[in-house]
Amino acid sequence: MASINLLHKEYVIEQGNFLKAGEASSAIKQILRQLGVSAGVLRRVSIASYEAELNMVIHSFGGTVSADISPHAVVLEFADTGPGIEDVELAMQDGYSTASEEIRNMGFGAGLGMRNIKRCCDGMDIVSSAGGTKLTLTFLV
Repeated sequence: MASINLLHKEYVIEQGNFLKAGEASSAIKQILRQLGVSAGVLRRVSIASYEAELNMVIHSFGGTVSADISPHAVVLEFADTGPGIEDVELAMQDGYSTASEEIRNMGFGAGLGMRNIKRCCDGMDIVSSAGGTKLTLTFLV
């Protein structure tokens, strides 16, 4: 039987646009709040989506975030074009970062994003190559 989604939303993420970084995550959080999603799930989705969105701003050439919200789950898909993640296992280690010195001086790129994402979601799938990365996060409601 096909799953019925309550809502599908898509957002565009621009490379290097720190002024808009977090807007998609905030919009998703607002929708979930309006739908009455529990505070615990809301917090986990907010943290993971912000970290993933910021990774796209910093490391990719831009992409999209899609949110599929059903009565039982929130599924977020972050798809970007760019250099990809050379070593996903290494990227999952706390403190590992490929952020430039300029990005670090802005207060980003501490190397905690991927682990924070994984800690917050109920399911995480990542596929990355030289053409881009697709990160799918599942949160049970």
